[in-house]
Amino acid sequence: MKKKRWKKSWAAMLVIVLSFFIILLPITLFFTLLYNKIIVVLAHPDTILAGIRKFNASINTKYHIEILSDKTINSVQSNVAVVLPLILNQGVGFITTITMMYFFLYFMLQKMNRMEAGIVFYLPFKRDKINMFGSELVAQTFSNAVGIPLIATVQGICAFIAYTIIGVPQAGFWGVITAFSSLIPVIGSAIVWIPMTVYLFFIGENWQGVFMIIWSAVIISAIDNVLRFMLAKRMADVHPVVTVLGVIVGLKYFGFIGLFFGPVLISYFLILLQIYYVEYHQNAVKKIVKPEKKRQLMPSYMQPFLGKKSSKVNGR
Repeated sequence: MKKKRWKKSWAAMLVIVLSFFIILLPITLFFTLLYNKIIVVLAHPDTILAGIRKFNASINTKYHIEILSDKTINSVQSNVAVVLPLILNQGVGFITTITMMYFFLYFMLQKMNRMEAGIVFYLPFKRDKINMFGSELVAQTFSNAVGIPLIATVQGICAFIAYTIIGVPQAGFWGVITAFSSLIPVIGSAIVWIPMTVYLFFIGENWQGVFMIIWSAVIISAIDNVLRFMLAKRMADVHPVVTVLGVIVGLKYFGFIGLFFGPVLISYFLILLQIYYVEYHQNAVKKIVKPEKKRQLMPSYMQPFLGKKSSKVNGR
């Protein structure tokens, strides 16, 4: 709008179209791949459960460890039919949420100057405190909308290369799963490559398992630290507890979108605490220091009965 002299409607539509290809298209691809795999499992549950029973029996024979009991397997089989309706409901709810977000985004971009002026006018804070909110929003947005997806994409590509080298079937699918699993705080992509490494050792592919451990520990895990260091100037320095708590709260109350909204809400709460400390704590600790009274050895109502000597003693 400022550089190209575009109309607000054209600029808003460009942002919406770009966000669709950059954000929604990968997410849609992920859910499509995952949905196709789940449909196969739901269509042939007996085959999947037979494989699970065989794996459980083999582990029990070799190591005398029972991972899944017959009761647990039967419980899983009885609950399989409930999964598909839940997935469909979540999919419909996700599409509805995205449609509403785009609807609001268009009008927010259309009226952005008036909206910003209204926010500044109605917020009960001074201008410097509002700037704190704005700076945190910019840092959190860059971290959640650019930094985290970039790290996830690079980790997914590296995982795809490793899966291709060791001959994992459908390496592209597992690369996408690894990329999205890296969004999970603390655990990250390890939730995929650790079970895969254990399975490789179990089926006797030892060199593949060793290669997977080395590649994951050296390459995949190091990417997170390297990219975060490169983006440190632009990304928000968020404590892991804030991220984990934000993700838990966000997923519970906002669904998948809360994965990005949750940390922002927790960070804003901490900013409110900082503002409260700056604005009110300093006034609370200020006290009016009164001159200390001379300590009396005897109560004042006893002094008339003690005469002048007591007055000299009490006034020393």
